[in-house]
Amino acid sequence: MKNLEIARLLDELADALEFHGENPFKVSAYRRAAKILRDFTEDIEVYAKEGRLREIPGIGEGIAKKIKEYLETGKITKHKEVISKTPREILELLKIPSLGPKTLKLAHDKLGVKNLDDLKRVIEDGSLARLPGMGPKKVENTKKGIELYEGFTGEEKRWQLGLVIPVVTSLVEEIKKFPGVKKVVPAGSYRRMKETVGDIDILCIGEPGGEIIKKFTELPVVERVLACGETKGSIIEKSLKIQIDLRVVPERSFGAALQYFTGSKAHNIKLRTLAKGKGYKISEYGVFKGEKYIAGETEEDVYAVFGLPWIPPELREDRGEIELALEGKLPRLVEYDEIKGDFHIHSKYSDGANTIEEIAKKAEEMGLEYIAICDHSRSLKYAGGLDIDTLKRRNEEIDRLNEKFKIKILKGMEVDILQDGSLDYPDPVLEELDVVIAAIHMGFKKNVTERILAAMENPLVDIIAHPTGRLISGREGYDVDLEKIMERARELGVALEINAYFDRLDLDEHNSRKAKELGIKLAIGTDAHNIGMLQYLRLGVGIARRAWLSPSDLLNTLSWKEYLKKRRRNG
Repeated sequence: MKNLEIARLLDELADALEFHGENPFKVSAYRRAAKILRDFTEDIEVYAKEGRLREIPGIGEGIAKKIKEYLETGKITKHKEVISKTPREILELLKIPSLGPKTLKLAHDKLGVKNLDDLKRVIEDGSLARLPGMGPKKVENTKKGIELYEGFTGEEKRWQLGLVIPVVTSLVEEIKKFPGVKKVVPAGSYRRMKETVGDIDILCIGEPGGEIIKKFTELPVVERVLACGETKGSIIEKSLKIQIDLRVVPERSFGAALQYFTGSKAHNIKLRTLAKGKGYKISEYGVFKGEKYIAGETEEDVYAVFGLPWIPPELREDRGEIELALEGKLPRLVEYDEIKGDFHIHSKYSDGANTIEEIAKKAEEMGLEYIAICDHSRSLKYAGGLDIDTLKRRNEEIDRLNEKFKIKILKGMEVDILQDGSLDYPDPVLEELDVVIAAIHMGFKKNVTERILAAMENPLVDIIAHPTGRLISGREGYDVDLEKIMERARELGVALEINAYFDRLDLDEHNSRKAKELGIKLAIGTDAHNIGMLQYLRLGVGIARRAWLSPSDLLNTLSWKEYLKKRRRNG
């Protein structure tokens, strides 16, 4: 699929236009379209061929023409025109979180900033802080932004899992079609569901190996071939510029290779130490006693040699999983198919791209039993926050749709926590809702801990949304005392969210595990703003499994009737 390629070009176009001071509405339109394409699960080429591009919510006539142009010619004229006027290093600097295009333009014109070294220089010599509108705090935020940027672009560059999943899923499906291929499985940190990955390892069984590797290196998604041998091929993928390796392994070694290349390194070292103590040698080729092959066809066989059950990939981080496995005490992890509902979805009523009916239809196709429509509340005007009258109309529509659909649509809201800790709607309005998610979207530096604590005192609050406020690509999060929040949440019975949007994943795996240990319930919500984003439910479950969560730790494993019965206000 070319969805990600086009999304990248539209993002670049938006960056360049913003730097040149173009109409902010145009810039926003390109960014919005890029986000929609990135989250869109269908093949954009199919929609273009069928003349259905305008059916995609958020894709207008102008963007549709540009998509069609790229699919027909391999370029977007507007993109080429604007990019040609923008130095490549300036485009790179625009990717730095907290460095806005206006500031960069000013630094470029007044201080001669043309690249990252220049930017670091004007930070160190103090000249950036003396620019109009700057100051110590903004400079400090820019320094932090540079650190985040370098973490995603340097030698140790990593990609967010949510961006990688569609690329890998599509690629695996293509490899499965190759003649002679019997089995294909992704490995590495991707299989362990880490929030970011450095590269992609894919293993397959098939023959002849050389032909399979050759076909892999000739796929349309390949930008550059790094290696093409009889058993291994390496490429740079076109849309994300990420390295992907394919290995063809013998059937008798597949389980051993899968275990080895899944990792983690620390987990594998611990397993090899255990093997050595028992007189065995373990490698990607199998388990051996001297020269004698003992096992290797399946992962289960490999672990069984050492008296271990199969250990789920998400647990393989050397955090005590091998020791617990030896004692038969591995936790019973929540399974992906045990999730019955999504607690955080935005509709067209606020800033979502889809109608509630479209969302319900998609969620029903996914096999969910219920969804919670949680639009933004009235204070968040930039996100189309609902006034009370609009909220009532939306709730009436949900009532009508519940008569039409098998899936249950819960009336929810993502209600802002105001500066004084009060909520954005009065209690009589909140009492009409099935799900109340309290959230902070403004004033990140203003008494965040106290505001969240105050909001949780309201017995109508069910869940605290994205509790740390971090964005993986560009924001460290609120200045919040999470221990205090968790302790009070435990006492009051308030759930904390695992926000499954790929750039949030908040709570992360470490804080989710702390919450579990305290007995706090967690609720996975995709924070979906279009139906394509509902797929991120998988990322939330990945975080839950990496946090050692069982079904009983999550509200999402309850039926909607059980959830309503066990709500805090009813307890």
